[in-house]
Amino acid sequence: MPRQRLSSPLGVPPETVLVQANSATRALNILGDRWSLMILYLAFQRVRRFEDFQGGIGVARSLLSDRLRRLIAAGVLKKVRYQERPVREAYHLTPMGRDLYSLALMIIGWEKRWFFDPTHPAHQIRHGCGKTFTPEYRCGCCGEVVTARDVYVIDGPGAGVEPSQPPRAQRRSIVPTDGLNRGNPMLDRAFQVLGDRWTSHVIASAFMGRRRFGDLQSALGIAPNILSDRLSRLVELGVLRKAAYQDKPQRWEYRLTDQGRDLYPLIAELNRWGDRWLDGGKGPPLITYHRPCGQPLIAKITCDQCGEPAGLDSML
Repeated sequence: MPRQRLSSPLGVPPETVLVQANSATRALNILGDRWSLMILYLAFQRVRRFEDFQGGIGVARSLLSDRLRRLIAAGVLKKVRYQERPVREAYHLTPMGRDLYSLALMIIGWEKRWFFDPTHPAHQIRHGCGKTFTPEYRCGCCGEVVTARDVYVIDGPGAGVEPSQPPRAQRRSIVPTDGLNRGNPMLDRAFQVLGDRWTSHVIASAFMGRRRFGDLQSALGIAPNILSDRLSRLVELGVLRKAAYQDKPQRWEYRLTDQGRDLYPLIAELNRWGDRWLDGGKGPPLITYHRPCGQPLIAKITCDQCGEPAGLDSML
């Protein structure tokens, strides 16, 4: 879809780019930041107080305050007063925030499959059945494991275009390849992939079949230099690979690797969450179908040991 620009009523050069409506994109505009993901990771482990978040992440107070404010404004967290004199408040997950636990499970599942570390606490999560497990992403209708090749999408009632997210004031939040903080065991590799808004947007767009630079740029409304940087980064991480599709002049497209395609459950859960909480009353922009059974995909996440559903309330 070609980019469209909104006209400026004041005669200044138009700035706003219209892009295809997409629930995963809306979700990533809130969550596509490594500090926000780290806050959520700790919140799911019942961390509530500012000092505990700061100690667990090792981030400046001003930056932590900013990300907590953003998550509250988005409706993911809420403040709960636990002391009157002096006033002290804790940060609790809202129902909207708790609904992100399925995304956390998909992140853990991807990391375990590709970068398993038996000493990593997140890689040793235990289901209610009592066993350490790897979450599985299954079709709620037929029960089969779902992969990227098993689905297709059609336009939903919320299909259309919407303004792209404006650039943030701060510089990119790419995680260095040597980890977040030395000694910090938090899901380093997954946060390298998802902990930057534009990087995760590129991945989500790749699952829509976009491979070429121009198609990705038009779909995302992204500056060419930023897109070039993120594509190089994803090739370096092994999520995308470059393949020449023209020799004279030489032109490249970017295809998901096996590791990249295995990110599909993460993108699917971002899409589901965005459909539920961020559709603005218009309905989902896209409806996903599961090819093997032909039904709209309503996924369930299960324990690979006992086959029972896995969620925030079923963990030990």
